[in-house]
Amino acid sequence: MPKPLRISRRTWVGAWAALCAAGIAATAALNASPAPDPQPEKPVSAECAEYVAEVEAQLAKAKEEGNADDGVLAFARTGVGAEDCSDEVLDHFGGDR
Repeated sequence: MPKPLRISRRTWVGAWAALCAAGIAATAALNASPAPDPQPEKPVSAECAEYVAEVEAQLAKAKEEGNADDGVLAFARTGVGAEDCSDEVLDHFGGDR
């Protein structure tokens, strides 16, 4: 069975230092690069805008009554053929997650 190659301590330290320097250089390059352009806002349909306004009104009413601070508010949308507005609601209330 062949003996494994012995690597000196200096070689290990040199390789570790080279990897650290490469990591620091890559981090600096990423930090210096400009931020990506913000995505343009998608137009919201009238039905979804109305639903978001309705949710905001219900949320404001719950805050006035003192129910919004210590519990979970659930909003259900019922209606035949109602458009799916979940993305719009998440975009409006989710902020920058």
